[in-house]
Amino acid sequence: MRTIAIVNAKGGCGKTTIATSLAAALAWEGYSVALGDMDPQQSSSDWLAQRPEEYPGIIGVNAQDGPLRAPPDTDILVIDTQAGIHGHDLGNVVRRSQTLLVPVLPSPVDMRAARRFLDHLLELKPIQTRQAKVGLIANRVRPHTIIYRELTGFLDDFRVPVVGQLRDSMNYVRAFERGLTVSDLPPYLAWQDWEQWEVILDWIRSKRSMGKGG
Repeated sequence: MRTIAIVNAKGGCGKTTIATSLAAALAWEGYSVALGDMDPQQSSSDWLAQRPEEYPGIIGVNAQDGPLRAPPDTDILVIDTQAGIHGHDLGNVVRRSQTLLVPVLPSPVDMRAARRFLDHLLELKPIQTRQAKVGLIANRVRPHTIIYRELTGFLDDFRVPVVGQLRDSMNYVRAFERGLTVSDLPPYLAWQDWEQWEVILDWIRSKRSMGKGG
């Protein structure tokens, strides 16, 4: 089973949106996908409870019920981690994952917090020994703004690939409220979001995203 974790100690950076969107996109591709919810706010679990039956199914795994264990026949486990993750919890997630995605918002506060988190994350042994690979996602971006240029320069400072960017779109909000993601929306509404996600999925499919851990 492959494990992909969405991590950032900063709250409000879009971890749940990215975790649910990734899980749905992979389910559309035919994978058996489990969504692990480590967040005490239970946003991923609440989203999954709203998901209509006619869309590709996703298995819910909740840390409130004990250790995250997806069924043995699951292809991919996507983990939505909690804000403030550090220490033992972060170490466990990194050790069990082959891929880690770190969303970063275009704001000075978020970029400072992301720098502190990434400086720590990149020092962990599974990252240093390539047991797990890290990819950055520029989230809720508005191109052609000053802060977007600042975010681009900030992300380029790290020895970590920027694997995609996601626009600031109400599609995510409207879909989330219904247990859906942009992958579930019709193309006339979400074709731009589909294109952005395809860039991220290309990286996820590639060997470049696969560490040796698990």
